[in-house]
Amino acid sequence: MQPAGSVPATPRVTDIHVHVEPWTMLKPAIRATFEQSFEFKHLDAITASPAAFLDFLDGQGVWRAAIINYVSPEIMGFTAGVNEFCARFCDHDRRRLIPFGCPDLANCSDPRSEMRMLFDGLGIRGIKIHPPHQAISPAAYRDGFRPQAILYEECSARGVPVMIHTGTSIFKGARSRLGDPMPIDDVCVDYPDLKIILAHGGRPLWMDECFFLLRRHANVYLDISSIPPASLVRYFPRIEEVASKTMFGSDWPSPGVPEIRRNVDQLKALPLSPAALRQILETTALSIFPDA
Repeated sequence: MQPAGSVPATPRVTDIHVHVEPWTMLKPAIRATFEQSFEFKHLDAITASPAAFLDFLDGQGVWRAAIINYVSPEIMGFTAGVNEFCARFCDHDRRRLIPFGCPDLANCSDPRSEMRMLFDGLGIRGIKIHPPHQAISPAAYRDGFRPQAILYEECSARGVPVMIHTGTSIFKGARSRLGDPMPIDDVCVDYPDLKIILAHGGRPLWMDECFFLLRRHANVYLDISSIPPASLVRYFPRIEEVASKTMFGSDWPSPGVPEIRRNVDQLKALPLSPAALRQILETTALSIFPDA
């Protein structure tokens, strides 16, 4: 019998939350925050080359990574060009790289065509929305914001997951109150077939709310990125109950996350059953994003 905290037969780790982005778009103040943790010359070399990035993943013990991009021109500096960037980057190896994109809902004139272009033209496999960085509540459609309703309709019809940032943001101008996950309850009620990933589990203020949503709605999943793995059981003491809906994520290379392997190792060291650890590191992500 294997002791609690050990993982059998080396799971194929999926990191569901990695940022490989066109860093030249970053606003200077945002770039300065990142530079506190990273030398951008080194980071640019990794993220400019898909082959180099895959070598990096190999060194970190990671099999697949979801490449997270989203539009936030006012806060982060990222324009709709991030979608083309992400798709072309992931074209290098679509088995190991899962592209996430985002329509510019605030500015596009035909959101349905924009969504279809992302899926059919670029092969985007997941949508990321970031309420604090986009200044749009995840339930803004209930106040008449039709482009968001179209996003949910298209994703629901195609089975494309929507990852929603939950929790605060440290960046200047971000509206952290919009990181409260409870408005997502409305989305789940109105779009019951839509798969929703709660990025960051509401950290650091709304963990209980995220746990409630996980248990209430069949199609809600948890992404533990940006939660220090050593603190996971403290924040989610009943994590084993939702292991089949939980995915490992690192949020690399966010400030304070210089590598991925350390997060994986800290997760493996937790007093969790081997079955729960395999779910979090491998199986849940495979259920949502099957190996192509």
